[in-house]
Parts: sequence; C-alpha cells; structure tokens
Amino acid sequence: MQNKSSDFNIMQEQVTILVIYTGGTIGMHIDNESGALVPVNFDEISKEIPALQDYNITIDSWSFDPPIDSSNMDTKSWIAIANVIEENYENYDGFVVLHGSDTMAYTASALSFMLENLNKPVIFTGSQLPMGMLRTDGRDNFIASILIASEKEEDTPKVPEVAIYFENQLFRANRTFKYNAENFMAFRSGNYPELAHAGINIDYNEKYIIRPNFKKLKVHKTLETNIALLHLYPGINKSVVQAILDIPNLKGLVIKTYGAGNAPTTDWFIESMKKAIDGGLQVVNVSQCPVGRVDMGKYQTSLELGRIGVISGLDITTESALAKMMYLLGRGIPQKTFCSLFQTSLRGEISNRKQ
Repeated sequence: MQNKSSDFNIMQEQVTILVIYTGGTIGMHIDNESGALVPVNFDEISKEIPALQDYNITIDSWSFDPPIDSSNMDTKSWIAIANVIEENYENYDGFVVLHGSDTMAYTASALSFMLENLNKPVIFTGSQLPMGMLRTDGRDNFIASILIASEKEEDTPKVPEVAIYFENQLFRANRTFKYNAENFMAFRSGNYPELAHAGINIDYNEKYIIRPNFKKLKVHKTLETNIALLHLYPGINKSVVQAILDIPNLKGLVIKTYGAGNAPTTDWFIESMKKAIDGGLQVVNVSQCPVGRVDMGKYQTSLELGRIGVISGLDITTESALAKMMYLLGRGIPQKTFCSLFQTSLRGEISNRKQ
C-alpha cells in the first residue's frame, strides 16, 4: 500500500525520544524591557505539553546554553546538533529538534548529509508563534513531531530520515524551503511529495520515505565553509560577479539562475566563470524557481554554462545545494568526481536525471 494511516496507539511499547532545543520562536517569550521576542529555556516549553503524558513515551531534553535565534545558526551549531545525536544515538528511538523556522531548511538539509546511514527519525519542527501564546502553532507541531518520531512498524521506525514537520505536513528535510513568514503553513517541498499528513490520523506516504539500511551510523563533521551564493538579476555587472569570484580561498559557488538554468551569455560573464572553473572552483547551477529543475541546454542561454563546466543542480533546493557542497568539499572529493557525485542522490535530495 502507498499510504498507511495511524492514530498512534497509546498502549504501544515504551519509546524514548530526545528533544534537542536549539532556540527559535517555539521557545520564545516577549522581553518586558525591549518588547522583542527572546529565547527562553526549554523547561518553559515542557510545561506546555501535558497531553503527551497520556502516551507511553519517555521524553528527555538537551538544550543549547544559551538558546540561539536561528539567524545565528552556523556550521559549528550544526556540528553540535550532530554530536548530540551521535552521542545519544543508541539510547533513544528518535530525535526531535526544536529550531527557528528562518534557517531550519538549511540546518535540516545539512544534518541529512552529516548523518550517513541514519536509521532513526530526526524530526525538525518549530513555530510561527511562541509556545506561550494562545494561538500558537507550536503546541500541535511539537506533539505531532514527538508522535511521528516515536512511531514504529514491526520495531522499525516509520520515518528513519531527517524531516521537517510544520502545520500538519511532514517533508523530507533536504527537499524543503521556507516560503511564508506570516502563515502557519510556512514550508513547502516543491519537487517532492510530503512524507506524511496529519489530520484526524497521521497518513504516511510510504513509498516516498527512505527505507532503513541498518548500517552503523557515520557522522561527518568536516564542512567546507569557503563557498558563496550568487543570485543573478538583470543588470548584474562584472564588478559584482568578479568580487565574489575573487574571494580568497573560495572553493565552491552556487549560482541561482533564471528558469531552467539560464544565465547571461555576455562574454565577460562566461569568461569570468570559465577562468574560475579552470582554476578549480566548483560551480553549481540551481534555479531561482522554487518548483522545477535546471535543464542546461534546453535554451541557448544555458548551453555555454555546460560547456565551461558549470554543474547542473537538477531539482535540488538552494538550501540543500549549499549544504551538499559544504559536505562534499569537506570530504575532499576530487574535482574530477565532484560533478557526478553532486548529481547523485545521496540522501534523497535530488531526482535522478531520467525523472
């Protein structure tokens, strides 16, 4: 069957979940002096979820000290989350990461690459309104994430991968992007179906969920941060592009191009890119469109990119492309194999070229 529903059996076998609280709106309150939202400790969130006491779930927690706004997330924070999961992997059935929504797709995408052979759920969630507010979406997001991370079938986790849960929808993390700053339905997955939908029951779209391989977890903690993002726009000039290409020790560049991967055909642009690529820079082409894929060669304006060695990102998201580039460059992948490996699905982040 493609889809299976679950109302989560309250009498199920005891399950243990570790909640990793990094910060974010879900754990914020209004500061009396400034009027701004500031992080609070996880203990103040745990008081808001007495309903979970009805389930046979043991919930422990680990918190950043102090909690941070997701805008301050960096690779050191990603490594800290990965370390907590690695150190506690054998002691828990699943993990829920509470994280600010602004950079959640970046962090969750990165963790999907860092956690090789993951066979347990790592569910990211957060909220648009603080947990303490009357109309908060945080309570439902938190409870559903705990239940999804806890659920098993024949002693095997239902969702043994890194995912994002927000407003009734569960998405593969490295296929997801934030698209709305004001609506509770803040995330979308333009090129891949949802993994589950929570209504009266939780309906799992099983054929789209990664199956466990039961291999030993391997955690990658070396990430190359000497990369850049170039967003093209009409009228972009040579000095802007060259300033990015001249960044000292630059190892990788993600270009956000138009439509199906199109870019200017002006001589200076192509020549600048070719020189950089010939010098060892890895350049990946992703579309500015949140839905669709790069198809270099479909139009004349992308033919030259392929000729000079720009790598098609196919249907990968920008967030996932940046994370994957950091991961591959951090592993020291040779230049001659970087292209084929980038275009290979490692964690379900990209569709194969025939799709």
